Amino acid sequence: MTYDVVTVDANGTTKDVIEKIQTTGHDGFPVVDGKEVVGYIAARDLIFVPTTTPVRKVMSHHLIVADPEMSVNDAARVIFRSGIQKLPVVNDQNELLGIISNTDVIRSQIEHVSPEKVFNFITTIKTLHGVEPVLQRGIIPIDDLLPTQSKVYEDELEGRIYEIKKGLAEPLIVIRRRGRTILVDGHHRTVAAKRLGIRALDAYIIDVDLDDELGLERTARAQDLTSLDDIQVLDYARHPLMAVTHRLVRGQSGKDP
Repeated sequence: MTYDVVTVDANGTTKDVIEKIQTTGHDGFPVVDGKEVVGYIAARDLIFVPTTTPVRKVMSHHLIVADPEMSVNDAARVIFRSGIQKLPVVNDQNELLGIISNTDVIRSQIEHVSPEKVFNFITTIKTLHGVEPVLQRGIIPIDDLLPTQSKVYEDELEGRIYEIKKGLAEPLIVIRRRGRTILVDGHHRTVAAKRLGIRALDAYIIDVDLDDELGLERTARAQDLTSLDDIQVLDYARHPLMAVTHRLVRGQSGKDP
């Protein structure tokens, strides 16, 4: 959740709300009376309403709130089933602690590393190399990682930085073999962490007792990858999907968009 929440005073007017919308860019705010949450007011509540109207008169009084111990999945259910965009988080005294938005929920599911994904990868290693990998969970220094992906995208890095700051980032998947730690999944998360000055990340660690070089290591060598510094960061406009969309639009219109 976001801890630094912009609120509106229950004793104010709709003019105060409009000013906060203009200065923050937010489209709604929890309404508080002292420390207690008493309602919520959104931009749509201000349509055709005089600027001198008291906030209490137009705010939503029946507010859905969450307990700080609620899981992200449960918060997602509440947000999507109720159709709200923001879910205030309160304590037992109904005092505001933070807020979680539908964007927070969506980002919590991006690059979701499921146990199935990890075990499928382990099965692949078993099949290809006839070994029995050992899986454990631990903290990995990111400077020790051998990347296997040569490019990441600036817009996705912004999303991963957001996730790391919110504590929503998924663990990496790495392979340890003969003293080398190979990054399998989580290149954007790792580069984002490096930008934030974070030196280690949570990871699913697959230990492999194997003399032969892995295909991932050959991939890294072929691309001259030895550290995170070798990964190229591309801006949003150079994303391959953006290039395809650009060509499609240009082809349909007969000229550049």
